[in-house]
Amino acid sequence: MPDTLDAYERQILALLQEDATLTTAAIAERVNLSASPCWRRIDRLEREGFIKRRVALVDRRKVGLRAQVFAQVKLNVHDRAQLEAFSAAIRAMPEVLECYVLMGSQDFMLRIVAPDIEAYERFFFDKLSVLPAVREIISTVALSEIKSTTALPL
Repeated sequence: MPDTLDAYERQILALLQEDATLTTAAIAERVNLSASPCWRRIDRLEREGFIKRRVALVDRRKVGLRAQVFAQVKLNVHDRAQLEAFSAAIRAMPEVLECYVLMGSQDFMLRIVAPDIEAYERFFFDKLSVLPAVREIISTVALSEIKSTTALPL
């Protein structure tokens, strides 16, 4: 944990990770601070980028995105222009929730959601596999979810 976070700030972050709708007064009460110092700490955490943004976590299944696929992508060229073009194309695809650059036999790992496997197949053939420089895609369908969290271990 960085030295710039004290015990109060770690507690505040932990609470906000669980429920970003908590009021400053509720957070202050739970961490044993008065509201003003608590608000100042939250404000600092936001200004300094510890809190990137506050969002609602939507259940993908309830909105009809029942298929979750992890795709490993290997490119056939690795020059800067191709990497930037691939990255820009991936950022523009709403089906791709996460994308990571990997070290190893594959270049990227994507987490993709779709209404069903047929929709993923269309995404695969119409969007992903036609990107320039894509050499290989290995898709793995997630059958069930054992753990999913956005909360960091503070």
